Amino acid sequence: MAIDSNNEVKAIARYVRMSPYKVRRVLDQIRGRQYREALIILEFMPYKACEPILKVLRSAVANAEHNAGLDPSSLIVSQAYADGGPAFKRYRPRAQGRAYQIRKPTCHITVVVAPEATAP
Repeated sequence: MAIDSNNEVKAIARYVRMSPYKVRRVLDQIRGRQYREALIILEFMPYKACEPILKVLRSAVANAEHNAGLDPSSLIVSQAYADGGPAFKRYRPRAQGRAYQIRKPTCHITVVVAPEATAP
């Protein structure tokens, strides 16, 4: 949890076992929206990536409410991004004794919320 100079509050989920490409598809839908609106969108989207994003969003709003004293109804998602984390490397047996590498990606999800007046 961090409080920036312009009342932005963020939360980060690290090492989420999901491809950052698939997470970004969902984050693009909530970036710039109000907190309540983002909650509704995440509840009804059919993607598995919505679950960890919802947890991070709720965590960021809880940080803003308890640590910065901000009102949750006035918050908007000012930034939301997913960076790639380390990939687990596994091997799958293939024909004629060969082994093919399987990469299981992880990502770091960051959600930043800010009061409506100070958001860019």
